[in-house]
Order: sequence, then structure tokens, then C-alpha cells
Amino acid sequence: MAASEYDLALRAYLRAAGQQGFTADVLSALGSANLHLGRLNQSEDLLRKAVIEDPNFVPALNNLGVVLMERGNYGEARLFFQRAFAADSGQTDMIRENLMRAIAKSEDAVYVEPEETSRFTLVRRGYSTYELLSEL
Repeated sequence: MAASEYDLALRAYLRAAGQQGFTADVLSALGSANLHLGRLNQSEDLLRKAVIEDPNFVPALNNLGVVLMERGNYGEARLFFQRAFAADSGQTDMIRENLMRAIAKSEDAVYVEPEETSRFTLVRRGYSTYELLSEL
């Protein structure tokens, strides 16, 4: 992984799984290799399994947060970064930065600035019925 040889790393981690079994460490390593290869679905599945095996395994929590950020699931990513940050006792700057990005993105996803000119109008049609009309 350090040499950016992710295919080779993936093969090595698969050999380790054959010898040690699918431990949280091996599952996390497999998920990380798949993440670097752009295989987000496989990576997410493996990292979720790693987190189930060891709910406080910081690399799996952080990397699962990264996968979720890549997929646009900012709120869920934020939760995993928070767990990683807590399990790591705030020691790792990268996890803190990931958490800050996830917080910013999740807050941006929830709140959208209203446009100056609205394209929609809410019209009352009866006692408790409303209709949304568009100017398009």
C-alpha cells in the first residue's frame, strides 16, 4: 500500500485472510486496498464487516467514513468519523480533518440558501389543502 501497488497489496491481504481468517485488521486492509482501486461497493462492504468485527478499530472507521464521503453520504460519514475520532482520542490530525469536512458537508446538505427570486408559490386550495405552483 505504501508503494501505491494496490493490486499487489490486495493479493497479499487475501493471502493473510487465508492464513489468519477475516479479522477486523484483514477486512480493513482489504477494504482500504479496494478503496484505492476505486471499488467503492466492495470497499464499503468489507469495511462495514471490519467495523462489526471490531467496533473501535480506528482505521476501519476512518476509511468507511472516506468511502461514504465519496458516495455523498455525508451524514453517515460524519458518524463514522466521530466514532474514529473518539476511539483515537483525537490523536490523529487526518481523522480530525475528515470529521471537519464531513460536518461541513453534512450541514451544507441539510441547509440550502433560498434563492432571491422564488420559482414556486404556495397557494391555498380549500381548508387544509395547499398546492405548490411553479413559474416554469
